[in-house]
Amino acid sequence: MVGFTTAVLIGILVLVVPYKIARRRRPEPAPLTWGQAMMAAMYTYFVLFWWYGVIPHQWLTFADNELLWRKDKAWNGPGNIIAKLPFTVSYLVLRDLIVVGIYAVGLVLFVVLWMRWQNRAKTKPTTDVVRSNYGRPLVKA
Repeated sequence: MVGFTTAVLIGILVLVVPYKIARRRRPEPAPLTWGQAMMAAMYTYFVLFWWYGVIPHQWLTFADNELLWRKDKAWNGPGNIIAKLPFTVSYLVLRDLIVVGIYAVGLVLFVVLWMRWQNRAKTKPTTDVVRSNYGRPLVKA
């Protein structure tokens, strides 16, 4: 439990740092130096390795060793709803579905973070319109 919890907390931490950095607006998109690009690539590789390698591995280890989720142990679901179906679902299937969920959460977090990072230097369009003394917008005919 400690290994899985620690892996998830580190995974969240490594995604929060670039999210906080992306919230700051860069004044001018400056070109990256070679060293900055290599550090960014190394950081990205680490984050991908962590979310798609370490966290699922820690979950599988936790489910197999501490929870004892095996193939011969049937999962009936909440209120025995799955026991009424014509097939059985083992805890091994549930374990693997949770891993797929971890991959899906990682994918969604990456897409949100990449969108935020790519749009960090864009300015919002202004809607300032010249108005008359009475508050109506002035337009040229």
